[in-house]
Parts: sequence; structure tokens; C-alpha cells
Amino acid sequence: MQHGGDLSKAIAQFGGTPEDWLDLSTGINPVAYPAAEHITLRGLTELPTEGAETALLEAARTAYRVPSQSGITAAPGTQAIITALPSLLGANSSISIVSPTYSSHEESWKQAGAEVRKISASEAHKASTQHLLLVNPNNPNGHIFTKEELLQLAENQQKAGGYLIVDEAFMDLYPDASIIPELDDQPILVLRSFGKFFGLAGVRLGFLIGPKAITAKLQSQLGSWAVSGPALDIGSAALSDLRWQDEMRTFLKTEMQLFSTSLQQLNLPIVGQTDLYILIDHPNAHALHKALAKQHIWTRIFDYSPSWMRLGLPADKAARQRLTVALKQSLSAIENHAVL
Repeated sequence: MQHGGDLSKAIAQFGGTPEDWLDLSTGINPVAYPAAEHITLRGLTELPTEGAETALLEAARTAYRVPSQSGITAAPGTQAIITALPSLLGANSSISIVSPTYSSHEESWKQAGAEVRKISASEAHKASTQHLLLVNPNNPNGHIFTKEELLQLAENQQKAGGYLIVDEAFMDLYPDASIIPELDDQPILVLRSFGKFFGLAGVRLGFLIGPKAITAKLQSQLGSWAVSGPALDIGSAALSDLRWQDEMRTFLKTEMQLFSTSLQQLNLPIVGQTDLYILIDHPNAHALHKALAKQHIWTRIFDYSPSWMRLGLPADKAARQRLTVALKQSLSAIENHAVL
């Protein structure tokens, strides 16, 4: 399983210290929610309380616009939910996964012994398996299924006796596109990640939303005190801060427009994006990745596509300019078959 965000491999191969590196290998917001003021001694020293968990879930219901008839369970990160889903829905079932996408979904179901089929977005409506899973917006190309498409897909899965699973890890960027407010009695399960949009991946917090029978089953499986006291406190504060969320969406949209313009000026084709990452296509993407790494800039490349590179949003103008200079040097070196 390969993910972005771990500089230890980069440092081992290319040297430097974490402070030397510009890490663009993730889609995590580089401008984090001010969490420190919400970390209390009580949250660190005492067991998490039922009241704190209730406050978190109420804040999440409001922020995500969860209908009252739908269940919601908090977990220590969406990765924990991804790992638990096969046992929640039946590991002996079959599932189609709209691909390419976040690889942990496929790995989790395969490890559980399920029949896994990878399909394209255009084939989603023809899925012939019990369950169907998609990431919306997709990682890494940013493709978004409309609500109408999702409701039709859910109807198809209901006929198959299964569920439509929607991973909305990056949907905080586009709340109006979320399927959550439309949930009724459809067989739809939605995953929401806290750490990406709020820039607090280390908090380890995520949510499963959908039919109460399934969310309650996850709660039972996780057991008591699954979410830490600091995560409960920080999550409640951040999810309740709707003003910060609105202002951050505007900021990220503006920054991404500046970032995409800088890449276009370098004649780098953009094949997909959200407001937290951009996917570019370059015939020597792996060589470009290595050339940037020698300048202590870490990016994301893919085994299944030698021409794709994903770049997270730089934190500010200085980081964007550093990347632009490094890209110019790296592209020139590759074109001239030079070694940086």
C-alpha cells in the first residue's frame, strides 16, 4: 500500500531533513484549522466522555447535513472504516470499484476474500456485483458523479441486494455536491474524512453515514473510546466552525486557480483536479518525480500510469514559486537528457 505524506522514504533516498522538503505528495490542506486552542488537559488525561462524542456527532450532522433518519458513527480515521467495511457488509460478497482510485479500498476487500472487479466510471451503471464503490470526487482525477447519477446507481445496487458505497474524502470542498442530504432509505453508505479539508490528518477522525443498522454495527465493532478525547474536542470545534469552512473553501479555490495557471504556463497538461490537488500528464512523469525529489520536493506518482503525477496544493506563494522554479529546471534537464 503506497500513500503520500511519508517523507521518510524520500529522505532516505534523497537526503535532507523534514524541514528541507516541500511535501506535495498528499491532498491534505496545507493551511490547517487552528486546533491547538481546543486541546485541553482534560481531553488528554481523561477517558473520552459520552457527552463529548455526542457533541462531535451533532456537529458532524450539521456540517454534513445528515438527515435525521440516517445514522452516523465516528471512527479513528476513515482508513479504519475502509478496513471494517467488508466485515460489516459480508466479506464473501462481490464488489465493483470505480477505478483508478484510492488503492486501499481494493486492498481491503481483497484481503477479506471478496470478489473484486475494477470498472471505469462509464461502466458504473452496468455493475453486476452486489456492491459498488466509488470515490467522489475521485482521487486522483477529481471526477464527480452527480446526485442524480448516484441515486440511480443506488437503485441498481438495491436490486442487486447490496450497497452503493461513496467515499466523500474530499467533498468538504464541494458540499453542494454531497449525496448525504439526499439520503433516505436508499442503500447508500458514505465515508467522510475529517483530516484532509481541515489539514489535521494526524487527528485520525472519520465518519460513516447511512442506514442506522450498518452505522450501529460499526459502532459495536469499534467498541468503547474508539475516538480519542483530543479528536472529539478538535473535531467538534472545527465542524461547528462553519464560517472558517466557508472562508477556507474560497481561499483554496483562489489558490488552486493560481497554482493551475502556473502549471499551464509551463505547458503541463492538467487531466484532473480538486481544490486540494492537481493531476498532470507528462510522458516522463517518473523521471520528473525523481528530478524534483533531488531538489527536495516530494510528489505522487502511480504504478498504473507512468505519465501521471499528482501535486498537492502549495501552502503559499513562496512554496508555489519554489515549485515553479524546480519544475522549470527539472523539465529542462529531462528534455536535454541531463541529470540534475
